[in-house]
Amino acid sequence: MVVILIVALGGGGDVDEGGSVAQPQSSETPVSPEIQSPPPSTANTSGTSPAVISDNDTDVEWAIYWYLCGSDLETESGFASSDLAEMFRVTLPQGITVIIETGGALKWHDHNIDPSVNSRYIYDKDGFQLIETIPRSNMADSSTLESFLRFCNDNFPAKKKAVIFWDHGGGSVRGMIYDDFYGNPTMSLAEMRRAFEAVSPPSKDDPPYELIGFDACLMATVDMVESLSGYARYMVASQELEPGEGWEYEGTFELLAANPSMDGAEFGIAICDSYYAGCLNSWMADEITLSLVDMRYADALLRAYRDVGAEALLNAVANVSYFGEFGRAARSAVNYGGNNEWSGYINMVDMGDLVRYSYHLLPDYGQSLLEVIEECVIYKVGGQYRDRASGLSCYYSYNSNYNEFSRFASMNSDAPFRWFYDYKITGNLSDEGVRYVEGLMREYSKQRDIGVRTIPTPRDLEDYPVTTRGDGFAVLDLGPEIASQLVGVYYYLAYFDLDYEIILILGRADDLTADWDKGVFEDRFFGYWGSLDDAYVYMELVDEADEYNLYAVPILLNNEEYTLSVSYIKRTGDYEILGARRGIEDDALADRDLQMLKPGDVVEPLLYLMFDLDDMDEEPTVMSFESIVVSESTRFEEMFLGDGIFIFIFEMVDIMGNTYLSAPAAFSIEDGEIYMLDLED
Repeated sequence: MVVILIVALGGGGDVDEGGSVAQPQSSETPVSPEIQSPPPSTANTSGTSPAVISDNDTDVEWAIYWYLCGSDLETESGFASSDLAEMFRVTLPQGITVIIETGGALKWHDHNIDPSVNSRYIYDKDGFQLIETIPRSNMADSSTLESFLRFCNDNFPAKKKAVIFWDHGGGSVRGMIYDDFYGNPTMSLAEMRRAFEAVSPPSKDDPPYELIGFDACLMATVDMVESLSGYARYMVASQELEPGEGWEYEGTFELLAANPSMDGAEFGIAICDSYYAGCLNSWMADEITLSLVDMRYADALLRAYRDVGAEALLNAVANVSYFGEFGRAARSAVNYGGNNEWSGYINMVDMGDLVRYSYHLLPDYGQSLLEVIEECVIYKVGGQYRDRASGLSCYYSYNSNYNEFSRFASMNSDAPFRWFYDYKITGNLSDEGVRYVEGLMREYSKQRDIGVRTIPTPRDLEDYPVTTRGDGFAVLDLGPEIASQLVGVYYYLAYFDLDYEIILILGRADDLTADWDKGVFEDRFFGYWGSLDDAYVYMELVDEADEYNLYAVPILLNNEEYTLSVSYIKRTGDYEILGARRGIEDDALADRDLQMLKPGDVVEPLLYLMFDLDDMDEEPTVMSFESIVVSESTRFEEMFLGDGIFIFIFEMVDIMGNTYLSAPAAFSIEDGEIYMLDLED
């Protein structure tokens, strides 16, 4: 029984608060196959533009450099062309100039844009003009970005300059920009900074750019702040995944056109407010975030973050059980990009929420970091399920993948958290790590004994016995010592069908009654499970807050694999369907294309089964049994499982990410009553 649960399990309309599919508020589709910009009035491939602004032109208030890598978002869905069309609906006044470089898409839905080359355009009071075309270049290469920045700075100066990046994003480790012509390589944060450094020197007092923004997923991170330090006065970015439509450019440029004298902070607020309004209009605002960061506080933020990392590392080397408590705090904090087996792992956690959940573990520096985050993030917007977002994220290794951690380590060689995670993932503090810790002790005047250098792994947890209470609940009694070596305890629920001789795995959750001090965990299962239009689904709890829970549900959506995001609202007891995204493959960037279920879509819940009850080493089979045609009345809700035999197994995750499964407990439901069973019978 144990092995069946170790396997890694792998539209237009809108949803109302009850979980049913409703008609869109607007009949306007986000993407048209016939999107066409105003015909460019100037075509020039010589490299010299007739639209170049003189260095002596002091009337230009804003020059916005838009680095528009279309990628598959444009090739498949036309999202980049749609955003251009939004901007074209605004007539720009004297003093605002937008310079655009396009590339990176196999096909452009704006038929004036040639996918075989990189093109540079100007949009200003005179309309849309092609400045030049250059040979196709990888937009994920820092040299391509450097060339664009140099071209813009040399030819289109202004009192205030902004850079906007448009494409996929992957957080601190994975970077951003995916060029459809060149495959997987992305632009790292270090490569991005090198492009800026090649064009102009950094200045904390007078940075070259008034604002740098990211119309991309997951880029509002402390590492991004460090990379842009000295280059931007303000930064705008999202902690969470963005919908495919991204920012709302019509509203943003309307506000800028009405007030060209606005500074970077006002422009950033305009971007945030327009984005939120656009997401509300398309009913995609539930999980969004967007932050405006004042980069004058970058040094203070980085110092406070380093102090917290030092405090955590020094506490962990003195007592390795600290890793367990810190890990449980990270798993309770809001995180971004999915971080589960079906959605994939981005390994980004909300920095403020992490500190709040681990506040008792960071008595020296936790409060200081919270205060500087408040100073640094001067404005933010967010959906109802991102109400705990602080505005900035940081790295946390949820999946203990050392290859991915190595990339984080390479860009944070002198950061205490680099050694904290190295120790946590490998289970060993190396000689180099010891020397680093000794240096921290001198720096922070904290003399601590270094405890065990190898993290002990819990013994004999596989098939750990489970007892039952008289009222029909399963109990896992580990004791405090073993519990201190764990970062999480979860459970799997499966249906045992004797007639067809199958085991149907229903899901994984952590809604247990947990006493971590005593190491005692009890199930809270009362016989109900999630269903979509009366079809049972596999579901996993991915976030639990006071007001709501968020679940991930693997499905086939129109024959393609997706993860459906579903919320449970505790106050009303209702579920809400938030949309579906494709999973994130290893080393790939996050899927930005949020699909809302619409009438006519075909959804097949994916379930995990075993067919041979005598062969517990059998690999589970992924199957769909139900095909649901979405209608306006489609709902997600709880259903009573009904009579049958069910299996309950606890999963334990230790500090280094190793997993262990308890012995199974079995129970039956008969006429609404739950009874524990003896499996040997």
